Amino acid sequence: MNLISIPAFEDNYIWVLVDDERRCVIVDPGESAPVLRAIKDNGWRPEAILLTHHHNDHTGGVQDLRAHFPHLVVYGPAETQNKGTTQVVEEGENILIREWEFSVFATPGHTLGHLCFYSKPYLFCGDTLFSGGCGRLFEGTPEQMYQSLQKISALPDDTLICCAHEYTLGNMKFAASLLPEDRAIQDYYHKVKELRAKNQNTLPVILKNERRINLFLRTDDIDLINKINQETNLQQPEQRFAWLRSKKDNFR
Repeated sequence: MNLISIPAFEDNYIWVLVDDERRCVIVDPGESAPVLRAIKDNGWRPEAILLTHHHNDHTGGVQDLRAHFPHLVVYGPAETQNKGTTQVVEEGENILIREWEFSVFATPGHTLGHLCFYSKPYLFCGDTLFSGGCGRLFEGTPEQMYQSLQKISALPDDTLICCAHEYTLGNMKFAASLLPEDRAIQDYYHKVKELRAKNQNTLPVILKNERRINLFLRTDDIDLINKINQETNLQQPEQRFAWLRSKKDNFR
């Protein structure tokens, strides 16, 4: 399978998996035009769409794509039923699309019904995990998002994290401001700055590396705990996650 990212809007990525026969699965098509161009230019044969959550920048292109390809099956959480989903899926289900098998994970936090789709080594995680960060809590609680991130962190080291936004530079700026002595964070921040200066993608990322540089996956890390304890004494990792998320929400 080949993994391809299609830029959309200002910083979205629409992910596409393509096999040797040019059959493809499309993930979170927030708009249809760039996807239709790619389909035409590459001779792809769309088989299905996967939706992680209901926000329009992830679902806005579904109806138009289905108008062009009426056979498309659209898999998504219940919250996407009015966005073009034809088959609702939930935690624990497995989806088989031709030779592709996807495991479905419930990852509430950004939205209450948010799902992730995993087909080794690819994880399509929408707005749950970003490189160096995580999604804002529009509907869920910090505890829910913390548990969702723990599910992702438990996947194999070589998992490719296919998140939906190019937020890496801002996330690493935040991480570097909190732990300026952390060499892994500083080195990755420098690398990301170089990539973005050349307008190059920072995604996808390997989970093994993400665990080293993403503070939202390091809530038991002693350096981070010491940093937090300069302001407050939080005993539980969920509390430290909530502190981090609040700090990031107000970081400029």
